[in-house]
Amino acid sequence: MSDVAISFAVLAALVVLFVWNRLPVELVAVGAALVLWATGVLRLDQALAGFGDSSVIFIATLFVVSEGLDATGVTAWVGQQLVARSGASRLRLLVLTMLMVALLTALINPNGSVAALLPVVVVVAIRVGRSPSQLLMPLAFAAHAGSLLALTGTPVSVVVSEAAAEAGARPFGFFEFALVGVPLLAGTIAIVVLFGERLLPHRTASQIPPDFSEHFKVLAGDYRLQELTHRLRVGDGSPFIGKTQAELTGAVAAAGSQLVLVGVQVRGEGNLARQAVVAAGDVLLARGASAGVQRLAAADALELPAGQPGDDADDLYSRLTGVAEVVIRPRSGLIGTTVFPGMVTESGELMIQATQRGGEVLDPGETTLAAGDTLLVRGTWAALAEHLEDPDVLVVDAPERVRRQVVPMGPGSKQAIGVLAAMVFLLATGAVPAVVAGLLAVGALVLLRVVTLKQAYGAISWTTVILVAGMIPLSTAMQETGAAALVADGLVKAVGGAGPYALVLGLVLITAVFGQLISNMATALIVIPIAISVAQETGISVLPVLMAVNVAAAASFLTPVATPANLMVMGPGAYRFGDYWKLGLPLLLLFVVVATVLVPLIWPF
Repeated sequence: MSDVAISFAVLAALVVLFVWNRLPVELVAVGAALVLWATGVLRLDQALAGFGDSSVIFIATLFVVSEGLDATGVTAWVGQQLVARSGASRLRLLVLTMLMVALLTALINPNGSVAALLPVVVVVAIRVGRSPSQLLMPLAFAAHAGSLLALTGTPVSVVVSEAAAEAGARPFGFFEFALVGVPLLAGTIAIVVLFGERLLPHRTASQIPPDFSEHFKVLAGDYRLQELTHRLRVGDGSPFIGKTQAELTGAVAAAGSQLVLVGVQVRGEGNLARQAVVAAGDVLLARGASAGVQRLAAADALELPAGQPGDDADDLYSRLTGVAEVVIRPRSGLIGTTVFPGMVTESGELMIQATQRGGEVLDPGETTLAAGDTLLVRGTWAALAEHLEDPDVLVVDAPERVRRQVVPMGPGSKQAIGVLAAMVFLLATGAVPAVVAGLLAVGALVLLRVVTLKQAYGAISWTTVILVAGMIPLSTAMQETGAAALVADGLVKAVGGAGPYALVLGLVLITAVFGQLISNMATALIVIPIAISVAQETGISVLPVLMAVNVAAAASFLTPVATPANLMVMGPGAYRFGDYWKLGLPLLLLFVVVATVLVPLIWPF
């Protein structure tokens, strides 16, 4: 069997396996590369070259930059702006939703922007009395259009730009994609506004993403937290020294601070010592407003320990601190231990605020823990993330997930925005290669402690990275064996006589059809070598041909499996497989017209 035949056979098997959708796409892509090596079509270094390709590394860096924006609350701020500005108007809600997701996509990617805004959009829809199904598909489709506003909008644009340079032309500029992206976004918004209500179903899913926007009020009500518990250390010369707890209770009440004394810890350690005489260094546990605590501390020589979580705010959430509910699991090592409000955990970084048993809040004081008890603990967000991985407890709502919704523009947000702006500047000016700009951005985010290395690794969509890396060898094989040239030659013979517009239309239709069945990234990597061969064989510029393929690859509207963004909204929107093509078909036609008519006007043949 010739190398060309093997390449076509691998391509056919790849498409079948992608459509079958029973094997992980990463496994299929890497398997294809290994088959090409095993059959002698490619050398080993060629079969593995994708994992060191600069475009693959750059794509990975974009996921980390996206994590920096999401983790610091920048995307939460964008969502809150949507809530604040949309009101109850359907037109305003649709337009603002689509504009926001498009602009966010241009800076990160469709999957990240849809994931960030999806919970917010569901909440907004329910608040204004609209079906989430009327908003979520437009959210995903606008993200596809927004991916063509800048180089960073989609991995396909990165690959297309690299391919143009390798074909002897030039890479596309960072904002050059917006020349087609802006008309596509405007057309997408217009179609959705005019026809969306009739073409989209009116449904609400039985399960929707949780809304944490009112989480503070929910927890405050569930745990009767009109006030929080604070720790005050008795300083030298305090008038409280020498008093018993009974006397101290009266003294606190007489101070007019409206505080309730929970108890006293000798030297700030161990259980509550109800019979002890207060001495310097002991810690008073008092429940009340922070303002009253500050006045009491100043008047009676009481110290608020520096950095003590819970002493700087009356609400449960702030930029630095938050709370989490944990359940004592069966056979937990904590069963039988004593806790009380104001108690600091063994790490010294978390404070217990309240305890529930059987759904009832226990009175302030000591409690012996049993399986099923629920504790409300407070600390810095970093401490919550670190210490709640304890196997002795079950976390009700992951603090990280809550924080990303309720703390807009949190710690590190300015640094994240600054790093993003610097990366965009480097990409727009071409001062350094794209992969270098991406790596510098990741390094800066880690050094500035916007994200940790663990977060950076976790943020990368390894499915996307491995898929692209595994598909690049097939793209290489298609070019080196002449398989791409054969397909291009067939296309030229079929429609070449009709001119370059017909050739571009043929490539666009191939890309669009495949893009509905398999990953648009995989489709682009299959079609790109064919497009380059068509351009070279007919003597036309490779730029309009590749940009047309890029536009067509983004037109993945007809099925939920075409892109992760489409699939992401399926459950919350209560969509069925057949719902997508109704709105997707007119959008697909828009993208085809732009790719075949507008693109050649901007980048002449």
